[in-house]
Amino acid sequence: MRVLVTGWPSFLHGEATAGDVLAMEAVRSGLAGAGVECEQAWSPVFRPGGLTLDRADPGDYTHLVFACGPLRGWQIEELHRRYARCVRVAVGVSVIDPDDPAVTGFDAVLPRDAPATAGARAPRPDLAALPVTPSVPVVGVVLAPGQDEYGARRRHGPVERELTEWLAARECARLPLDTRLDPRDWRLFGTPAELESVLRRLDLVVTTRLHGLVLALKNGVPALAVDPVGGGAKVTAQARAWSWPAVLTVPEDATGRLLDPRALDRWWDWALSARGAGSASSSPPSDTLLGELLDVLGAR
Repeated sequence: MRVLVTGWPSFLHGEATAGDVLAMEAVRSGLAGAGVECEQAWSPVFRPGGLTLDRADPGDYTHLVFACGPLRGWQIEELHRRYARCVRVAVGVSVIDPDDPAVTGFDAVLPRDAPATAGARAPRPDLAALPVTPSVPVVGVVLAPGQDEYGARRRHGPVERELTEWLAARECARLPLDTRLDPRDWRLFGTPAELESVLRRLDLVVTTRLHGLVLALKNGVPALAVDPVGGGAKVTAQARAWSWPAVLTVPEDATGRLLDPRALDRWWDWALSARGAGSASSSPPSDTLLGELLDVLGAR
């Protein structure tokens, strides 16, 4: 027996959701645990370099398993035609129309849910619940807008591009955050408390904003800060005020690449270490500006 495991993430014009991928992995793991040889087919968009349906020769397999998602559409019908000589089984799927050719083309269908009129068993737990995945760092990403006030020293566009390209290659859960408050938009925070409640649950903040740095450290969360202004400006100054070392400043006369990936890697590792976390948990600097204000106002 040799099985090809497929799903919606296998199609060039499909969709890879976390649930679909976890279901395919559950099938692969279960088959491998039973000693069954199997391979997974992936969209070249989702996993470039992986095995694609075009390269998965139907003659190499005895069985095809389709995991998760709804059974409908021309792409599943094409699977039936291409792998007509294989025994085809669908598992953990939703059956909407039992008479759909996408459904009837399978030799066996083991649904997670199906119409009661089709004589289906009670709904069963989805396959995505089975694989245990490792934990990865949860990283808030807080990026500054253009900040026109810095004129020709602004490097926000290229800095953001280089930083996010580097960040995309890190094994972490990225959470885009905005310090802008707007109670009219459910996607934004309405109060500082809402934002800070999220920050406290993070492992790290990567930011080009002053308040991304300050609010992370205030809440005991290490920050990897990048000043997007050539020569440094308020982000660099604030890091100095907090005696926080994990900050990269773009040289004013920089040409070509602005950020050093090795420096980003080094500060990433430090910030996620026990030493970085401990440094972020230290006491914040004294409120000297508030004291100076009180002095100016003669309030103390």
